[in-house]
Amino acid sequence: MEKAKILLVEDDPNFGNVMKNYLELNDYDVTLCRDGVEGKESFLKGMFDLCILDVMMPKKDGFMLAEEIRLHNQEVPIIFLTAKTMKEDVLKGFRIGADDYLTKPFDSEVLLHKLKAILKRSSDTDIAFNQSEFKIGKYKFNFEHRLILNNDNQQKLSPKEAALLRLLCTHLNDVMPRQKALKMIWGDDNYFTARSMDVFITKLRKYFKDDPNIDIINIHSKGFKMIDKPF
Repeated sequence: MEKAKILLVEDDPNFGNVMKNYLELNDYDVTLCRDGVEGKESFLKGMFDLCILDVMMPKKDGFMLAEEIRLHNQEVPIIFLTAKTMKEDVLKGFRIGADDYLTKPFDSEVLLHKLKAILKRSSDTDIAFNQSEFKIGKYKFNFEHRLILNNDNQQKLSPKEAALLRLLCTHLNDVMPRQKALKMIWGDDNYFTARSMDVFITKLRKYFKDDPNIDIINIHSKGFKMIDKPF
């Protein structure tokens, strides 16, 4: 089986080398870069299954690098490494498109668990439902092509947006359990993944804002409900 290829961008030479060696001992193929500029160059040259980005780096920080990566690839998973614990920084990372966040210092076994879970989700494009086309109000949603269609207008979705919308559609006018969505799409139901899902829910609401018959409401302590009101 081919090793998963990881782009590790970390400006601390000692920590970076230790982490690279540790991941290689656990059967990952790791490319280590020392700053955001070098990280971008390596990303554009190679094919990576996952990116691990330090946030505070010289020349180009991890957030800026992640934004540039997302311009080229919407699907590659991204994990941020940071000493920051501010809620605003965590949310900023998820808005950019992060899959997870690790605050230094962290348990190396936790990192391995996250890597395995994220890579498994990334390789599994089907979330266990057969239906791929849905009618939502005046919109059509094609899961396979990740498109929301309305007459001649179309909105392209990211893989997570499409997976979350599909799950909402299978629970249309019923509660989609928060924990179920987090486990199926994010692989974990911790604080950070929950905040990430909230960001994606906000994005989905904006895509349907032109149809007053459609709403995605928060059911406190339970989950979300996509409502498609009858005309």
